[in-house]
Amino acid sequence: MARILLVDDEETVRGFLKRALEIDGHAVVTATDGSDGLDRLNEAGGAFDLMLTDIRMPLMDGIALSLAAKRDFPDLTILLMTGFADQRERARGLDAIVTDVLTKPFSLADLRSMVKRALAA
Repeated sequence: MARILLVDDEETVRGFLKRALEIDGHAVVTATDGSDGLDRLNEAGGAFDLMLTDIRMPLMDGIALSLAAKRDFPDLTILLMTGFADQRERARGLDAIVTDVLTKPFSLADLRSMVKRALAA
């Protein structure tokens, strides 16, 4: 299946999503925040099919990470996640680089469906 970079500062969320994506057959690499995510992305030479990142995180948020990732790896597919309405509004201006925004809380079915659509795009 796909190679996915999962970036979220909440360990429980990160672990849950990683397991769910792996059950679906994806290879998942995790990062604890945007800065760590950018390091993982660069270490792999951008060799991910999808980056799934939370927006609100310390050090570097998901929007800054998305901008840097798309600059360096323009073919990378990006999905954002957020539980904050104001953060979703910030992401609206990123339509050219972000495939979609997954609003928390979401179900595993929502996650699977959005990941499938993003990878097919």
